[in-house]
Amino acid sequence: MDVQVVDYRAPDAAERFTSSLHETGFGVLKNHPIPQNLVERIYATWLDFFNSDAKHDFAFSKETQDGYFSTAISETAKGAAQKDIKEYFHVYPWGRIPESLKADALAYYEQANALAAELLGWVERYTPPEIARHYREPLSQMIQGSRHTLLRVLRYPPLTGNEPEGALRAAAHGDINLLTILPAANEPGLQIQGTDQKWRDVPCDFGTLAINIGDMLEEASQGYYPSTLHRVLNPTGEGAKRSRVSLPLFLHPRNDVVLSDRYTAGSYLEERLRELGVKG
Repeated sequence: MDVQVVDYRAPDAAERFTSSLHETGFGVLKNHPIPQNLVERIYATWLDFFNSDAKHDFAFSKETQDGYFSTAISETAKGAAQKDIKEYFHVYPWGRIPESLKADALAYYEQANALAAELLGWVERYTPPEIARHYREPLSQMIQGSRHTLLRVLRYPPLTGNEPEGALRAAAHGDINLLTILPAANEPGLQIQGTDQKWRDVPCDFGTLAINIGDMLEEASQGYYPSTLHRVLNPTGEGAKRSRVSLPLFLHPRNDVVLSDRYTAGSYLEERLRELGVKG
């Protein structure tokens, strides 16, 4: 089953979108409300930031997980042998943000968060009753008051040819959170693994949004909404000489939200951050 591209303005958008999420873990929206010129401006200005030495003034905090993560300390995907080939910056409204980049980043954070909350409402509406009765509270309430929803500005640098054998821009992984909102990047490379174990390209027309299920929503929905493995391939040819910038928003619940008999959101997040090697 392929990921569906759904027109956000269509009368049956919510039903078709959540059907794609159920079947593939991913859905793609076109004609959505997030301005493309804002996304493109963020890509350009943050690429300049990553190419400057100023990024080192914002070295990440292990305690708060905000700030700049260099390629030397970036994530190692669960089960992977090599670190991902990427650097990134964690943006929270309460965290450190370069002053010249702050207004656009927070405007995008607010708009993407509002859309994500609406989409979470769609997910809740189209969850079968026998699954929905296991939600400990409405999905839309789980994110109210959360300090953990994260905007990550990612840069995958040009490849040098000296990368460790087997290293990918992003090795196969599932996201930790409830939903992830991802504008199409400035370069291709995103793939998902289907139920047949085959890898497929995610539709990435510039101006579209890819949305995927995270592990916490899979846990809360008892697997009805699957957190699908995805990866970013290393480009070849001319593409290898270019940076790839992407802008995922990871929608997180409050720490005290009960996901299942096994986990609260807080305990799940702590476990996964330790597995990723970014928290002691």
